Amino acid sequence: MPTLRWTTVHTPAPDAEAFVMASRLEVRSPSDVPRFFVKSLASWKQVCRAPGAYGASLIAEPLKRTFWTLSAWQDKDALYTYARTEPHKSIMIGLRPVMNDSVFTFWQVPAAELPIDWSDAKRRLAEQAARA
Repeated sequence: MPTLRWTTVHTPAPDAEAFVMASRLEVRSPSDVPRFFVKSLASWKQVCRAPGAYGASLIAEPLKRTFWTLSAWQDKDALYTYARTEPHKSIMIGLRPVMNDSVFTFWQVPAAELPIDWSDAKRRLAEQAARA
């Protein structure tokens, strides 16, 4: 399973809070996997230069048609600015027709706790999916 390990983009102040987002994204068909993977790499490159980004990681499970993202941000505004900025904005719009299921969860942690452990993120995503 291809994994882009946690990459620190900007180092937060030790006493800062981080706004964390985790997602599980599933595409409808195996034929959608290559396109989604290529687009996710473009989004990854954007995160690595995004203002307010503290760090990110990506797990791709192509045989399950599932992608997992985990990122930490200075605040909610920094994350939402990234999401509304190109190329991410167009990528989200363009991929909507091929998406099967998506789960997102958000929480805050002291920046000193970064990077976030994937097991924690997946547990939170499972809890969010159960609530939905």
